[in-house]
Amino acid sequence: MQTTAETFVTTSKSLQQQVAEAIEDRALPISRLLRLMWALDADRSAANQNLRAQLRARIGAPLSA
Repeated sequence: MQTTAETFVTTSKSLQQQVAEAIEDRALPISRLLRLMWALDADRSAANQNLRAQLRARIGAPLSA
């Protein structure tokens, strides 16, 4: 049984593409956003720091925003 980020975030798109789309999609469930955040945290790449900040802002944004 895998317990890595790839278990939860599997697609042909890069993690960066998935996060960018998630930030724009206001109908995406919070569970999906949290999985993406977990995958970003698991990656630990310095390049993902900006993506983490954007995703955190999206998770905390009101639904009407």
